[in-house]
Amino acid sequence: MNPIAILWPMVAHFALVAIMYALLGMRRRQAMLNGSVARGQWKLRSGGEPEVSAAVSNNIMNQFELPVLFHAVCLALYVTAGVSWIAVILAWLFVLLRYAHAFEHVTSNRVSRRGMLFGGGFLVLVLLWAWFALHLAGAV
Repeated sequence: MNPIAILWPMVAHFALVAIMYALLGMRRRQAMLNGSVARGQWKLRSGGEPEVSAAVSNNIMNQFELPVLFHAVCLALYVTAGVSWIAVILAWLFVLLRYAHAFEHVTSNRVSRRGMLFGGGFLVLVLLWAWFALHLAGAV
């Protein structure tokens, strides 16, 4: 398998982050235009942000939690020649779950569904790290 394949899910995750930043900008601009917030309210995270943009802001913060460990393991697999079809499938599954989690977060924002998507992503990430550990041990 071409080891570059493990980098494409990382690119796809970056695209998600870029989409979320663009959505945040649009929602904050709309909130200022319709008068629900003043420009100065964006200086600090003081809790005065409308729910519609706060959900996107919170989701962006989420993209720098578990996904940091995702990027680390993908790079570790790449530099140690541990890329396999199993690792690539797990990486894509993690990213797909991140997209689903983000969509849920910025639309209906049902906590139970969002929690299931987050938990699924966490489980996939655990499996990816376990695969990496098996690779390091020479078992796969």
